[in-house]
Amino acid sequence: MRKALTLVATGVATALALTACGGSDSAPSAVESLDPANPVTLTVGASPTPHARILEFVRDNLAEEAGLELEIQEFDDYITPNISLNDGDSDVNYYQHLPYLESQMESQGYDFEHGAGIHVEPYAAFSEKHKDVSSIEDGARVMVTNDPSNQARALKMLEDAGLVEDIAEDSSVLTLTDEQNPKNLDFQENQPELLVNDLSDPTVDLAIINGNYILEAGLSTDDALLVESVEENPYANFLVWKTGSKDARIDKLEELLHSPEVKAFIEETWPNGDVTAAF
Repeated sequence: MRKALTLVATGVATALALTACGGSDSAPSAVESLDPANPVTLTVGASPTPHARILEFVRDNLAEEAGLELEIQEFDDYITPNISLNDGDSDVNYYQHLPYLESQMESQGYDFEHGAGIHVEPYAAFSEKHKDVSSIEDGARVMVTNDPSNQARALKMLEDAGLVEDIAEDSSVLTLTDEQNPKNLDFQENQPELLVNDLSDPTVDLAIINGNYILEAGLSTDDALLVESVEENPYANFLVWKTGSKDARIDKLEELLHSPEVKAFIEETWPNGDVTAAF
């Protein structure tokens, strides 16, 4: 069976979040080994791009011979995939990095584990008003995510460009001092999936956008004013599963996602580095 489900979560994520900590604690019977003659199903929650595309490559080219049948659930937001995993509707998910996972586990009480980094999508800042970051004036309006784990990441990128100063790992646009924000930039928060829309707002000077939404919007980091470095980048995306649920299916998917075939697929599909293998 080759099955992909699209779950549009906008508008329901808040309601679902109220039950995030009350999900089922039951786990499926552990799969101890895989048999290509009798493949077993693994349900994976993922962002559509690039995560689901990478999983589709694995499903169509590698999984069958490994005794694995992937069922891919696509989610359009960052909240619902962890709710689905916690509730037992997904076996694993593939869409998040360590700082985000840690913030979710702390705030929502999730008990999750994760695998090794698979890929990095560099953060980037876009503008329809400016051709170069040097033209961004004092008081410019900058749109950023309302996700704290990625907000410090955005500020670090702006610091590298000389727009803000002395950014710490826990810095937030809500707590910047005048010394940290010498240009008095007007930071405005929005949901990460909506930041692409802010680009068309004539009052917006700069919008800092997550890599998967850059790809989904048909944008390219080639056209960005600022692009995050992928060297020693701590924001690699990986598989996540409920603590104690790891079995042969998850082991095999982890192995396949770190295979030379997947690395070659990433390099051939995104040759400009919009997605970069982390292994």
